[in-house]
Amino acid sequence: MRLLFIGDIVGRAGRTIVQDKLPGLVETHGIDFVVINGENSAAGFGITETIVQDLLDAGGDVITTGNHAWDQRDALVFCERQPAFLRPVNYPSGVPGKGANLYTARNGANILVMNAMGRVYMDALDCPFAAVEKELAACPMGEFADAIVVDFHAEATSEKQAMGHFLDGRVSLVVGTHTHVPTSDYRVLPSGTAYMSDAGMTGDYDSVLGMEKEEPVQRFLRKVPSARFTPALGDPTLCGVAVDIEDGTGLALAVEPLRIGGHLSPHIPSFWEKS
Repeated sequence: MRLLFIGDIVGRAGRTIVQDKLPGLVETHGIDFVVINGENSAAGFGITETIVQDLLDAGGDVITTGNHAWDQRDALVFCERQPAFLRPVNYPSGVPGKGANLYTARNGANILVMNAMGRVYMDALDCPFAAVEKELAACPMGEFADAIVVDFHAEATSEKQAMGHFLDGRVSLVVGTHTHVPTSDYRVLPSGTAYMSDAGMTGDYDSVLGMEKEEPVQRFLRKVPSARFTPALGDPTLCGVAVDIEDGTGLALAVEPLRIGGHLSPHIPSFWEKS
């Protein structure tokens, strides 16, 4: 089974390249399941129900989020009727929506997707390790789930790496989001879980984390805001990570990053060439 994870979409530029490129990637490379982090897709802050549906229509199967999940207030409403939308699983009890759910891939496999949020330099939510462990106990890989994907939305790479090792051998992929910078530490951990500290941003990299660069630079220089942050609208890059998963075990056979278009160096790795 082949799975694709697309890193944090920022604004219209990120949405556009996903809608343009994802259908072809799914068809050409035999992608069975697609997870997209879309928490910054609505003008850089949050996500709307219309955007959720647009990303699903483009080939996405699940839309994960993070600390910006509720920036668009209607998300508190549509999260209850949209099973493909996930917010972090470690929000306190009673918060609307789901942080984990079981989905069916194109090849018929059952995929458990979890979205958790870190606590180092982030909002102090419930323990992400305990929350993920609880979901695993209810739906372990090899019994109810053929594969498991964890989007760990966190700031600190130490916390992300700890989550990777905590789940090694028990899930198919642990991938970090939130920092908007693709890392080069993609690998299969010793017990068979694919790992990458951050899948990167899908948006315009001629920016500061996807935002037009002038205002962030001025705030660092003067410590005084002069305008709102606005998403950069230049040539976007689609960033993500792909995993080949062994049928039967749910463990990773190979993991490769993907970068298409934009200002980052073009990178079409061997994973895609073999297709």
